[in-house]
Amino acid sequence: MDIIQIIDKKRQGLPHSPEEIRYLVQGAMAGTIPDYQLSAWLMAVCLKGLDLEETTALTQCYVESGQVLDFSEVQGIIVDKHSTGGVGDKTTLILAPLLASCGVNVAKLSGRGLGYTGGTVDKLEAIPQFNVSLPTEQFLCQVNSIGVALCSQTGELAPADGLFYALRDVTATVASIPLIAASVVSKKIAAGAQVITLDIKVGEGAFMKTLDEAKSLALACREVGKRLGRSISTVISRMDQPLGNAIGHTVEVIESIETLKGRGPKDLQDLCLVLGAVALVDAGTVPNLEAGKADLMESITSGRALEKFRALIQAQGGDSQVLDDYSRFPHPQHYIEVKSPASGYIEHCHALKIAQAAKVLGAGRLSKSAPIDLSVGVVVSAKQGDAVQKGQTLATLWANEMGVEEAKKLIQEAYTYSERPPIILPLVEDIFLATEPVTKPSIKACI
Repeated sequence: MDIIQIIDKKRQGLPHSPEEIRYLVQGAMAGTIPDYQLSAWLMAVCLKGLDLEETTALTQCYVESGQVLDFSEVQGIIVDKHSTGGVGDKTTLILAPLLASCGVNVAKLSGRGLGYTGGTVDKLEAIPQFNVSLPTEQFLCQVNSIGVALCSQTGELAPADGLFYALRDVTATVASIPLIAASVVSKKIAAGAQVITLDIKVGEGAFMKTLDEAKSLALACREVGKRLGRSISTVISRMDQPLGNAIGHTVEVIESIETLKGRGPKDLQDLCLVLGAVALVDAGTVPNLEAGKADLMESITSGRALEKFRALIQAQGGDSQVLDDYSRFPHPQHYIEVKSPASGYIEHCHALKIAQAAKVLGAGRLSKSAPIDLSVGVVVSAKQGDAVQKGQTLATLWANEMGVEEAKKLIQEAYTYSERPPIILPLVEDIFLATEPVTKPSIKACI
């Protein structure tokens, strides 16, 4: 095969055969196809697209480029949840112990953040001594023993996706629904779960800006998963303002603990109940979403969910006393209130401005190796629809010496006001439950 002909074929909008896609991925992994030609192909895909057959072939090649975790020795169904990202999205910290306390196994490999705020792994590191790097054998053993494990993802899973994503990130070729679907689904399949729930964000603070885009991505992920033997359900949730009130690391872990204690923000709890119920229905442990929500809520009110989080922290070497004593977390030097300059109703609480404020305080990173400050962040006190008076606190900065004035300015810019209560869109826009029976696929590493 000829890589130039493959690039030209996609430039013309013609479909690739599975053999052509395999040739492309294998050449990328072997280093025989240079980055500039891979980048040209990625741009052609952004402009001309991939059909479902091409997207499935690309996803399978990504999976087969590395290790696929084998949970055949683990008793019970393995559940995984993935979010396309968002400001204040700490649902994994809540859902992992919550679902495990309801009798399903949660095996979650998460990443670090890049950009405005940290990823799940960064947040977990706010728990003193928590070990985010588990060998595969220990990871599997922990899932089998306590039903839940959370650790950092390994480069051995879908390494071809990592290679292509690195190029997409620097060539303005991230914005492609087929490429996003192949990336997301390949990592979830390689991570070994039988039941996969995808939380696809839509809105001003999300990558998918419109509901049509989000629904297209959800459909692509479901169909690719179905063709590769995985049960994938999708939930589309709004990300126009932060999820919950906390944005940062320590602040988000504390808010997660409060939610497991039944004292968390309503929007965060509601979304966790929806995502968790979808997973329980797919796993076959409850007959419908309402029954799933009831089981999850009972686990919170009874304290079982919090105790499962305690078991998770202890299993991974962390200080579980943080659940009862928040002073054991990293804390900043200053707590600075930002006041409202006007009275009225909050029309918008722009997610990206809030995220930028957390970033300038030190909560975000520009490169994966850059240090972050686990103690800083933003806790918002007013969100869309709230009535505020002039001088009322909008948000509190958890700050050290870095970026305070700029963060204050960004918080002020994040809020707009109206004389009447604004129309508030539903948090959850769409739920699609998988109907296929849970099966274990036969994909093996072969590249």
